[in-house]
Amino acid sequence: MKAKTFTALMAIATIVTSCTSMRKTTESAPVPQNINLALVKQPQADRFANLEYGIRLNVQDGRSDKRLIQLYDAAATSKPTIYTNPDINSFVPESMRRYMRTMGFNLDADVATDYLMQITIKEFHVDWLSGLGWNGTVIMDVKIFNHNRDIVYPTTEVSGRANVYSNAQSLSSAQDAINEAYANALADIDWDRVAYFLHRADNPKQEANKKVTGEGDTALEHLTIHYRITSDPEGADIYFQLISGDPEVKVQAGEYLETTPITDIIRTINAKGLTYNKAGNVSLQIRCEKKGYNPQIKEIPMLSLIESN
Repeated sequence: MKAKTFTALMAIATIVTSCTSMRKTTESAPVPQNINLALVKQPQADRFANLEYGIRLNVQDGRSDKRLIQLYDAAATSKPTIYTNPDINSFVPESMRRYMRTMGFNLDADVATDYLMQITIKEFHVDWLSGLGWNGTVIMDVKIFNHNRDIVYPTTEVSGRANVYSNAQSLSSAQDAINEAYANALADIDWDRVAYFLHRADNPKQEANKKVTGEGDTALEHLTIHYRITSDPEGADIYFQLISGDPEVKVQAGEYLETTPITDIIRTINAKGLTYNKAGNVSLQIRCEKKGYNPQIKEIPMLSLIESN
């Protein structure tokens, strides 16, 4: 009799264990939900209209963690599964183009002369923290290349953050926080600096550190210098040469002009690497030669040539 009782109890124990296991496998996962990404702030319209050069935009996703919610410390609540509408990699380039066009930037104007603005998304998420509510974070890197694909604006980090105090279940508050954070990140970009590269000033002083590249995109390259050279006796050969005391300003080989008298010769400045602020270390050497006479050399400071225009 004792043996039979023991067998029955073992069978009951087995059944209880099986029922417990069945309950664990039927727990449901959180239902995925959507939040809508939107450009909730607009910049000042036509702020940068009539720039001489266009710009192209390239956006890359450089996030190491692509989860929209990374921190969620609501007590006894599972982390919700949230997707964005539209997708982040579609929304950011499309909305940034609209944002830039509103300001007056000319996007995709001419592939030969357009500058390139490289955006790398580093963080794009919204988190819920106890006592703080929903916190949106958007961090991006900005870098600009000229039409020769030389870096003119080194990598600069911009960021936007926003907080909406609400309960953990309010996904509308999460939506508000991430959209506000994104708008703040766009406002953190130095748009005046971006426009600086796309604009050619009338006076070199207004772009004192902008380098001559040979592409005609600086005020220095659009200055015209008029020369009138005479000699006694006439018929002397005239040579020009750029003399530079700055390693970034390339020295040019001597250039034969013509023989005197030279009544009006027009030249532009095409000294690669030259800026207004470097002009004090650069001069133009004029050499006058005639058979039977000693050569005559005169150096004219580049800064005086620039400021005389």
